[in-house]
Amino acid sequence: MEYVILAVVIAVVAVGAIAGLVVSGRRRQQLPPKSQAPVITAPKTTPQEPQVGEEAAPPTEEPRRTVEEVPLPEAVEPAEEVVVEAPAEAEAAPAVEVPEPTAGRLVRLRSRLSRSQNSLGKGLLSLLSREHLDEDTWEEIEETLLTADVGVAPTQELVERLRTRVKVLGTRTPDELRALLREELVELVGKDADRTVRSTKHEEGPAVVLVVGVNGVGKTTTTGKLARVLVADGRTVVLGAADTFRAAAADQLQTWGERVGARTVRGPEGGDPASIAFDAVKEGIAEGVDTVLIDTAGRLHTKTGLMDELGKVKRVVEKHGPVDEVLLVLDATIGQNGLIQARVFAEVVDITGIVLTKLDGTAKGGIVVAVQRELGVPVKLIGLGEGADDLAPFEPGAFVDALIGD
Repeated sequence: MEYVILAVVIAVVAVGAIAGLVVSGRRRQQLPPKSQAPVITAPKTTPQEPQVGEEAAPPTEEPRRTVEEVPLPEAVEPAEEVVVEAPAEAEAAPAVEVPEPTAGRLVRLRSRLSRSQNSLGKGLLSLLSREHLDEDTWEEIEETLLTADVGVAPTQELVERLRTRVKVLGTRTPDELRALLREELVELVGKDADRTVRSTKHEEGPAVVLVVGVNGVGKTTTTGKLARVLVADGRTVVLGAADTFRAAAADQLQTWGERVGARTVRGPEGGDPASIAFDAVKEGIAEGVDTVLIDTAGRLHTKTGLMDELGKVKRVVEKHGPVDEVLLVLDATIGQNGLIQARVFAEVVDITGIVLTKLDGTAKGGIVVAVQRELGVPVKLIGLGEGADDLAPFEPGAFVDALIGD
């Protein structure tokens, strides 16, 4: 029995050994083959801290030098000084211009006026110089005057006076005819009318000047030029930009004011013009200026609502005090149509003076006579070009001299 148990144990051990050998053989087959490169064994050294670059080499003993042997570093030249430019100053405000004196300005502009107006004067002198002045000649004289927009009634009056004086004069030399024609034209234009623009401060406050007219006649430009006229005459001015309907009208007026040192009171585009006009006069009173110029919106004389609004502007301004001047700006090139505009404006506001613009070019000088007869108010200013100082106080003598030439 003992032999049987021993045999069984031996068999079990043998089976286990065989199984172990089989498993070990399989594992050897799965492992990758070992590299055949020879294995280099580094010599054993004392471990050191890792080094970088040239410092990886083993340290070597360097000869030591004394303090005297060590050279001093060379002096380093100072770097060039960097100059930092100061930031450019903000652009200076535009210089205030000194307008051309108004005294005799129309005389200085006479050549410009005469270039476009000589046809009237030369035509009349040529007709009056004929040896025989028959009815046909007088009709031609009438036609010449009517073509120049003098108007029917003034033309008839002038022709009658010329007929009488030429008959009395008898023999007529060119100089006598020129003197005769000049005298009659000055009388026709009106030599005794008061053409002063009322712009002097009074007890109630500054003088208030309202500038009115239809679209496109140059009201804003005229207002700016008038500011120059007043400044040239020693007045202080505040501008009121009450034209809130035309784009950039306030900017345009403000530019004119800045050029002569006049402040502009303005409001939002499309705002109430009466309110702006009121504020402009209020500011003028506070600053103690001589004159407040108010530029109003252009309006068609056929639009009743707009014309009523113009009357409102004047009434609101009068809460501060009286309006001293209402200047109607007319385009001299539109002739008799300008009289219709003038008539309607005169019904809404009391016109006190006329400003004729664009009197150079193709304008006909007779409109001066016609518009004065129509409204019963004088022409106070005339515009003779696009220059800043081309607005001149109207002087009948200088005007007639330009009409008839030298």
